[in-house]
Amino acid sequence: MVAARTAVTGLSTVDLEQIRDTLAAGRKPKVVFTEQAGQIAGQLGQVVALTDPELSDEWVVVRFGRDELPFSPTDLAIAPKAPPAKRAPAVPAPREESPVPAPSVADSPAPAEAPVSPGAPAPAPAADPAPAPPAAAASPALSADSSDSPGSGAKHTPGKPAAKKTAPKPKPAPGLTVTLAYADGEWTVAANQGAKALAKPYVIKAGEALKMVAMLDVPGVHEAVEEIVSAARAEAETQAERLRAELAEIEARLAELREAE
Repeated sequence: MVAARTAVTGLSTVDLEQIRDTLAAGRKPKVVFTEQAGQIAGQLGQVVALTDPELSDEWVVVRFGRDELPFSPTDLAIAPKAPPAKRAPAVPAPREESPVPAPSVADSPAPAEAPVSPGAPAPAPAADPAPAPPAAAASPALSADSSDSPGSGAKHTPGKPAAKKTAPKPKPAPGLTVTLAYADGEWTVAANQGAKALAKPYVIKAGEALKMVAMLDVPGVHEAVEEIVSAARAEAETQAERLRAELAEIEARLAELREAE
């Protein structure tokens, strides 16, 4: 597949309605990736589903290679239709011409003899005509010509076989990177595929981060996450104790003010 750069702005509302009708008919329309898609711009894919646009900006599911990934309508455009292939004009086959045999001397009519009157002197004998070339001599030439004609059964030496064209190797799909980060007391998760951001960093709970790390059998990583979670828990407990003390002090002052009334 040859990647062609395009300057389209994305799928319009009419394009999306057309894609929805095509999917309902059981077909998968082809789309081309725009410049908004990053490194895969210009390549082709197939729309397999449309999700709810209110849940995410990337709601057009496209099959690209072996993966099915969601994209934004601005990342896609309707694929251009390929022009019909021109047919080469048919070349008429050469006509076969049959050889014309040379006339034979034996087939030519003999000259008629004039009648001789009685008493007339006998005519002098005619000189022998020059011998004509034998008809058999012409047959080798005719057979040689017929062997060179297109309709003859002469064998031709076959040429070298045409070299087979190797099919282009499919372009590998870009790598997928999932990042779990901790900064400023918050855990975040992000996902990128190549240069395209599949999921922007969003905040998750500390317990969810601990569960994600527990699935990885990497020495030291689980202990580091537990230390961070324990430190955050201790800080939260200290803050809770301070808030309880402040709340108790405020409640005591409020009780004094009520007794003063």
